[in-house]
Amino acid sequence: MTHVSPHTAHGQEHDADGQAELLDLDAEVLAEHNSAIAAWLPVRTTVRHVVDLGCGTGAGTLTLLKHFPQARVTAVDASTGHLRRLLDKAEAEGLADRVHTVRADLDTAWPELGTPELVWASASLHHMADPDRTLRRIHDTLAPGGLLALVELAGFPRFLPEDAPADRPGLEERCHAALDHHHAERLPHRGADWGPELTAAGFTVESERTITVNLGPSRTDAVGRYALGSLRRMRGGVAATATPLTAEDLAALDRLLDTDSAHSILRRDDLTVRTERMVWAARRGRTRRGPGERR
Repeated sequence: MTHVSPHTAHGQEHDADGQAELLDLDAEVLAEHNSAIAAWLPVRTTVRHVVDLGCGTGAGTLTLLKHFPQARVTAVDASTGHLRRLLDKAEAEGLADRVHTVRADLDTAWPELGTPELVWASASLHHMADPDRTLRRIHDTLAPGGLLALVELAGFPRFLPEDAPADRPGLEERCHAALDHHHAERLPHRGADWGPELTAAGFTVESERTITVNLGPSRTDAVGRYALGSLRRMRGGVAATATPLTAEDLAALDRLLDTDSAHSILRRDDLTVRTERMVWAARRGRTRRGPGERR
């Protein structure tokens, strides 16, 4: 999720296989934190319909299906491959009968989504061309009194110790610095405080919190594969920045990504997962806006 385009929220599909695998690893490694967010939401009534906007391969959808056992979930994404992967996972867990998928570019025509009691938008809003318009559409889609759960990540997770790798200490931080500068121009809403925008769209922000993720070294290989996939995407990003890494840093990064190398990130036993998630719970008012009414 925050990383580079964790969900295909709009536009054409790209890097489908690599991105889908990374989303699946993100869901596996951070499953406990997804569940904690769902449990924290100030839901007042029985939830029977949830919309997951920019659902990716289904991390949020599956969490919501399990947390709200009486609910059906409408999962929306621009990627056919992601939606297919989501349905396969739901089928494997016996939940497919409660999932309806909608392929849609949320920057163009807004799909018919019914009147859900809960909309979940995780790491997708900052990719929208016009986030304020999207928030207004979400507001008007929700049932009166319904809740929007807006989840955003601070950026790519960190995995390496600060003094790693031994030949180029601090390499990961330099990669992040290069990408942050790049994304400040291309994704200006990433890391934004969405409180004022939510209020302007007609919501009442009931609660917000920052969830700090700090997972210690793991005995499973999922963290290693997650780190490998994330750093591969980071490698592609830093190559396109206006202020690229030095040749020495790029060479060190390539050694980490070479799975046949003794320096491969998969061979390290000191990897952690460090990131932050910001969550807003915003309520729609009890009355609907009239056709000609202005906010």
